Amino acid sequence: MRFTGSDGFVGKAGLAVGSALVLAACSGGGGGGSAGGSSVPGTPVSVRTSATPSPTPTPTRAPYGPVLSANVDPVTTALAQVAGAKSLTDLDTVLGGIATSAQGAAKALGKADEPPAVSAAQTELVAALTSLAADAGKVRSGIKFHEVCALSSAEAELGASQGLSAVSAALTKMTTAGYQTTFAAPQLPQQQNRSLDNGSMVRKGKLRGEGVFKVDNGGKADAVVSLALNGKAVHSVFVAKGQKADVEGVEDGTYEVFVSGGADWDSEAKGFTKDCHFTKFEDTFAFETGRTATSWEITLQPVADGNAKTNDVDPNTFPQP
Repeated sequence: MRFTGSDGFVGKAGLAVGSALVLAACSGGGGGGSAGGSSVPGTPVSVRTSATPSPTPTPTRAPYGPVLSANVDPVTTALAQVAGAKSLTDLDTVLGGIATSAQGAAKALGKADEPPAVSAAQTELVAALTSLAADAGKVRSGIKFHEVCALSSAEAELGASQGLSAVSAALTKMTTAGYQTTFAAPQLPQQQNRSLDNGSMVRKGKLRGEGVFKVDNGGKADAVVSLALNGKAVHSVFVAKGQKADVEGVEDGTYEVFVSGGADWDSEAKGFTKDCHFTKFEDTFAFETGRTATSWEITLQPVADGNAKTNDVDPNTFPQP
């Protein structure tokens, strides 16, 4: 019968329509056909993401008080060593330490991040420390070239340092602002310019002879002139600059003549403390008792017709007046 065949055809058609609906439903799942830019399943998809950068951490400022103390304390320690110096050699070493520590502190504090309240004081402190280092160096140079030739005068030169007083002043301002240190300037002697009366005997031997020794000091520095036997001073006389002096009663003998010159005579140490020079006359001076008393006269300044030469003497071998 045709009915059966027709019925089978219709069944096929129904299946086909169902299949179409299923496909349409699958296609519709992509979200709107080609206009929606549907993707084919299994195709790799590129995904872009944007990340917010982490904020840069703000550096933590080091507390200023410890920074100040860490740099000033070594200067304080170096200055405290002055009290232990027993000689110019000792002090020269101490001065080297002062210069090094002061210069190091100036450099470090110049780079330090100081609070605004002490900005001006820190600028002053850096300049003062630099000045102190230079002043310590000048005293060392003075020791080397005998511009200062006693421990007391070298210490006095350091005590007169403008850098040292400026460091104290700057740190006082720091203390007022709330930043205190242990800094303490050492107690140092004052600069002096001591002298003796012209013709004073620094060393007086027996003076029971008949000889006369005359000294003309036309130079610009005070001097002590010594008559020496066997390398030891027997008679020593202080002759002020621009003055003359005589030593009477010199005993017979052949003497060497030593001259120390300078400024600020230290009677206890028996030496000048500043601008020192030490010389010896090449010739010896013989005093002999005879029909007339022997008399010698020397000048300490160069003269046109002079006939005596002098040589420099190592201070360490110079006979003490």
